Amino acid sequence: MKAVHFGAGNIGRGFVGLLLHQGGYDLVFSDVSGALVDAINAADSYTVHEAGPGGTDHVVTGFRAVNSAEDPDAVADEVASADVVTCAVGPTVLRFIAPAIVAGLRRRDLDASPLIVMACENAIGATDTLRAEIESLDADAAARAAYANTAVDRIVPAQPADGGIDVTVEPYFEWTIERLPLAESLPSIPGAHFVDDLAPYIERKLFTVNTGHAATAYLGAEAGIERISDALADPAIAARVATALTETSAVLTAVHGLDPADLADYRAKILERFRNPALVDTVQRVGRQPLRKLSRHERFIGPAAMAAERGLPTAALVAAVAAALRFDDPGDEQSVELQRRLRAEGAQQLTASVTGLEPDHPLFRVVEVAFSARQQEMAQR
Repeated sequence: MKAVHFGAGNIGRGFVGLLLHQGGYDLVFSDVSGALVDAINAADSYTVHEAGPGGTDHVVTGFRAVNSAEDPDAVADEVASADVVTCAVGPTVLRFIAPAIVAGLRRRDLDASPLIVMACENAIGATDTLRAEIESLDADAAARAAYANTAVDRIVPAQPADGGIDVTVEPYFEWTIERLPLAESLPSIPGAHFVDDLAPYIERKLFTVNTGHAATAYLGAEAGIERISDALADPAIAARVATALTETSAVLTAVHGLDPADLADYRAKILERFRNPALVDTVQRVGRQPLRKLSRHERFIGPAAMAAERGLPTAALVAAVAAALRFDDPGDEQSVELQRRLRAEGAQQLTASVTGLEPDHPLFRVVEVAFSARQQEMAQR
């Protein structure tokens, strides 16, 4: 069996690649970084270190890497003979890997089993997005694959500069996969959870893990705190994050009928993971790309809009949005762009374009107030 994974970064090696290796796949990484591809090909193995209680070390072998920027033909050949294709490249990069997958599908033996394609991204329906990109290029080739959406969860902090290709991760992970698109041909992934309806799982994850993580980062940055674990050690920040997650849990109960007691346990587990002092994770890493995280169906506006539509509380989520607007990191392109736009555009126009909310949406006005307040702060400096 062979799996091709696009994105050989820390998540690719420390989470997806590790589980594919443990499932018995010959592992092929595809990446545009020549230095990373060379480092992977120079190594016979790498180690995934699980940091924190119950953690252990896992050695990964049986892998190689191809440079998709320099040798797209080699990537297409690997995809053509693969059983599984996965990716962890970021939602905005899916359109750039679609041509390589299409090229591989065109070369695929017509008698071969459908190629299993799964996008492992922090976004709702990421595999659907990738499938649409593939179908737009070649619908006939796209039909040679089976596409399953997934919900993935594992904290992979920034790695030390001298760490090589080894990766440090938290012990906990979750990989939930749509069962129905795969029929009986389920991939061999130890610990994966196959479900008929992915929506409750992916929204539970996005609106709890991702909302809580980003809220901690933005509130921590606002308080001048560097590490995620230190931010949650601040009782005031911890209380504000917990309240925001109580609001998202109310949405999950209203929309999906999830049990409030189960959600309370889930929230507690998530916050305990964030407090893991063995994971040296920073508010700058977690807070990066605020424009994406403030978009319509992401971790703040998504659940807050659903809450507002149902008359449920949104104050803590809107407060996290306000903190995100203050996230000013010169090293993050989206942070720089957001601060520039806050100086240059009107509050109403900016609220609409960043969040995707319509002006008549019940959430719009309170979010616009947060944008306006940030602009007033900046004008007074």
